[in-house]
Amino acid sequence: QVQLVESGGGLVQAGGSLRLSCAASGRTFSGYAMGWFRQAPEKEREFVAGILMSGGRILYADSVKGRFTISRDNAKNTVYLQMNSLKPEDTAVYYCAGNLFLGRSPNWDYWGQGTQVTVSS
Repeated sequence: QVQLVESGGGLVQAGGSLRLSCAASGRTFSGYAMGWFRQAPEKEREFVAGILMSGGRILYADSVKGRFTISRDNAKNTVYLQMNSLKPEDTAVYYCAGNLFLGRSPNWDYWGQGTQVTVSS
């Protein structure tokens, strides 16, 4: 059974930083994409960042480009999201996801339970 477990969420002031981690188990994602989506209250789930675990291709949402960095550790089957210069509008539940293909649409195959990120002004 595939499991994606997020950690690292919390409360931070605007301008601060957080690092999210997502550890995968149940299968190797070395040939897959892993990424992050987020969902704020009463809003649709949106793509944040994604990476091909085999290396090479990374995608970011325009709203986070230059502030967030996605990285991977294939040996640990883990993906990270370093979030800097956080803004109140980044407040959301952040979900880790895994999929055969890398894309911005939220129709990915595997999902974590989510971790809350709250940015105070």
